[in-house]
Amino acid sequence: MRTLNFLFATLFSLVLTGTSALASDVRLIMVEQPGCAYCAAWNDQIAPAYPHTDEGKFAPLERADLHMGPPDGVTYARRVNFTPTFILVKDGQELARMEGYVGEDFFWPLYARLLDEHTTFAPGSND
Repeated sequence: MRTLNFLFATLFSLVLTGTSALASDVRLIMVEQPGCAYCAAWNDQIAPAYPHTDEGKFAPLERADLHMGPPDGVTYARRVNFTPTFILVKDGQELARMEGYVGEDFFWPLYARLLDEHTTFAPGSND
């Protein structure tokens, strides 16, 4: 019986680990540069709340400087020309992007659509 309990506990642990690893493979990369007024607006309006949202938990934010290229292990599908550019990546590969920032009223719906079309994101599933 102990062996069965141990096997069950191990299997349960592996399932939990595998599930969280899948979600953590998706990231949102914000490409920015010093002096970018739209980057500053996003930092003021969205950044404080982002890590606490379902979206932020599903796709943690990583920042990248426009002039330094992509973060290690990440490949962009094409060159980044504007800041901010938000690039959704999974396993280091670009899935989709949003170029520019037009305010918090438009960011969330556009980002929700991006996640819906390109990932398995389901609001409320990351509690």
